[in-house]
Amino acid sequence: MALEWVLLGYVAGAEAIMLLLLTLPGLDPLRKGLIAVTHNALKPLLSVVPFCLFLLMDIYWKYETRPTCEGQSCTPTEHIRHEKSIMKSQRNALLIAAALIFYWLLFSVTNLVVRLQKLNQRVEKLKNQD
Repeated sequence: MALEWVLLGYVAGAEAIMLLLLTLPGLDPLRKGLIAVTHNALKPLLSVVPFCLFLLMDIYWKYETRPTCEGQSCTPTEHIRHEKSIMKSQRNALLIAAALIFYWLLFSVTNLVVRLQKLNQRVEKLKNQD
Protein backbone atom coordinates (compact mmCIF):
# COMPACT_ATOMS: atom_id res chain seq x y z
CA MET A 1 0.00 0.00 0.00
CA ALA A 2 2.92 2.37 0.48
CA LEU A 3 3.50 2.59 -3.27
CA GLU A 4 0.00 3.97 -3.79
CA TRP A 5 0.63 6.75 -1.28
CA VAL A 6 4.00 7.58 -2.83
CA LEU A 7 2.36 7.76 -6.25
CA LEU A 8 -0.38 10.04 -4.92
CA GLY A 9 2.25 12.24 -3.28
CA TYR A 10 4.14 12.57 -6.57
CA VAL A 11 0.95 13.41 -8.44
CA ALA A 12 0.00 16.06 -5.87
CA GLY A 13 3.52 17.48 -6.08
CA ALA A 14 3.41 17.60 -9.88
CA GLU A 15 0.03 19.34 -9.76
CA ALA A 16 1.38 21.88 -7.28
CA ILE A 17 4.45 22.59 -9.43
CA MET A 18 2.35 23.02 -12.60
CA LEU A 19 -0.02 25.31 -10.70
CA LEU A 20 2.89 27.35 -9.39
CA LEU A 21 4.48 27.68 -12.83
CA LEU A 22 1.18 28.77 -14.38
CA THR A 23 0.57 31.47 -11.79
CA LEU A 24 4.08 32.89 -11.42
CA PRO A 25 4.47 36.30 -13.03
CA GLY A 26 7.36 36.89 -15.40
CA LEU A 27 7.23 33.59 -17.25
CA ASP A 28 5.50 35.02 -20.33
CA PRO A 29 7.95 33.54 -22.87
CA LEU A 30 7.39 30.07 -21.40
CA ARG A 31 3.69 30.47 -20.69
CA LYS A 32 2.46 29.21 -24.08
CA GLY A 33 4.37 25.95 -23.70
CA LEU A 34 3.34 25.60 -20.06
CA ILE A 35 -0.29 26.07 -20.98
CA ALA A 36 -0.07 23.42 -23.70
CA VAL A 37 1.66 20.92 -21.42
CA THR A 38 -0.75 21.52 -18.55
CA HIS A 39 -3.81 21.43 -20.79
CA ASN A 40 -2.69 18.10 -22.28
CA ALA A 41 -1.90 16.70 -18.82
CA LEU A 42 -5.35 17.45 -17.38
CA LYS A 43 -7.10 14.42 -18.89
CA PRO A 44 -4.56 11.85 -17.64
CA LEU A 45 -4.49 13.57 -14.26
CA LEU A 46 -8.26 13.18 -14.00
CA SER A 47 -7.58 9.57 -13.04
CA VAL A 48 -6.44 10.90 -9.66
CA VAL A 49 -10.08 11.47 -8.68
CA PRO A 50 -11.24 7.82 -8.71
CA PHE A 51 -7.86 6.79 -7.32
CA CYS A 52 -8.37 9.15 -4.37
CA LEU A 53 -11.88 7.83 -3.84
CA PHE A 54 -10.52 4.28 -3.78
CA LEU A 55 -7.86 5.25 -1.22
CA LEU A 56 -10.46 7.09 0.85
CA MET A 57 -12.61 3.95 0.93
CA ASP A 58 -9.50 2.01 1.99
CA ILE A 59 -8.94 4.40 4.89
CA TYR A 60 -12.59 4.08 5.90
CA TRP A 61 -12.45 0.26 5.76
CA LYS A 62 -9.29 0.21 7.89
CA TYR A 63 -10.94 2.58 10.35
CA GLU A 64 -14.04 0.42 10.66
CA THR A 65 -12.16 -2.87 11.06
CA ARG A 66 -9.45 -1.52 13.37
CA PRO A 67 -9.42 -3.15 16.80
CA THR A 68 -10.11 -0.67 19.56
CA CYS A 69 -7.58 -0.02 22.25
CA GLU A 70 -9.20 1.71 25.20
CA GLY A 71 -8.23 1.85 28.84
CA GLN A 72 -6.34 -1.03 30.43
CA SER A 73 -7.35 -3.61 27.81
CA CYS A 74 -4.16 -3.27 25.76
CA THR A 75 -0.43 -3.04 26.34
CA PRO A 76 1.55 0.17 25.84
CA THR A 77 2.99 -1.25 22.61
CA GLU A 78 -0.48 -1.94 21.22
CA HIS A 79 -1.59 1.53 22.30
CA ILE A 80 1.35 3.16 20.45
CA ARG A 81 0.59 1.06 17.33
CA HIS A 82 -3.05 2.16 17.52
CA GLU A 83 -2.06 5.84 17.78
CA LYS A 84 0.40 5.54 14.88
CA SER A 85 -2.30 3.94 12.76
CA ILE A 86 -4.65 6.83 13.47
CA MET A 87 -1.93 9.38 12.62
CA LYS A 88 -1.17 7.61 9.32
CA SER A 89 -4.85 7.61 8.39
CA GLN A 90 -5.12 11.32 9.10
CA ARG A 91 -1.95 12.07 7.11
CA ASN A 92 -3.21 10.03 4.17
CA ALA A 93 -6.60 11.76 4.27
CA LEU A 94 -4.81 15.13 4.10
CA LEU A 95 -2.80 13.88 1.12
CA ILE A 96 -6.00 12.84 -0.64
CA ALA A 97 -7.59 16.23 0.05
CA ALA A 98 -4.48 18.05 -1.20
CA ALA A 99 -4.35 16.03 -4.43
CA LEU A 100 -8.03 16.69 -5.16
CA ILE A 101 -7.79 20.40 -4.34
CA PHE A 102 -4.63 20.81 -6.44
CA TYR A 103 -6.33 19.09 -9.39
CA TRP A 104 -9.39 21.32 -9.09
CA LEU A 105 -7.22 24.45 -8.85
CA LEU A 106 -5.05 23.35 -11.78
CA PHE A 107 -8.14 22.69 -13.89
CA SER A 108 -9.68 26.06 -13.02
CA VAL A 109 -6.49 28.08 -13.50
CA THR A 110 -5.68 26.36 -16.80
CA ASN A 111 -9.15 27.08 -18.15
CA LEU A 112 -8.90 30.71 -17.04
CA VAL A 113 -5.47 31.13 -18.63
CA VAL A 114 -6.64 29.52 -21.89
CA ARG A 115 -9.70 31.78 -21.93
CA LEU A 116 -7.51 34.83 -21.23
CA GLN A 117 -5.16 33.84 -24.04
CA LYS A 118 -8.07 33.52 -26.48
CA LEU A 119 -9.45 36.89 -25.43
CA ASN A 120 -6.03 38.50 -25.92
CA GLN A 121 -5.83 36.99 -29.40
CA ARG A 122 -9.29 38.32 -30.19
CA VAL A 123 -8.31 41.80 -28.97
CA GLU A 124 -5.15 41.74 -31.12
CA LYS A 125 -7.20 40.62 -34.11
CA LEU A 126 -9.66 43.49 -33.59
CA LYS A 127 -6.79 46.00 -33.23
CA ASN A 128 -5.26 44.78 -36.47
CA GLN A 129 -8.60 45.15 -38.31
CA ASP A 130 -8.92 48.80 -37.26
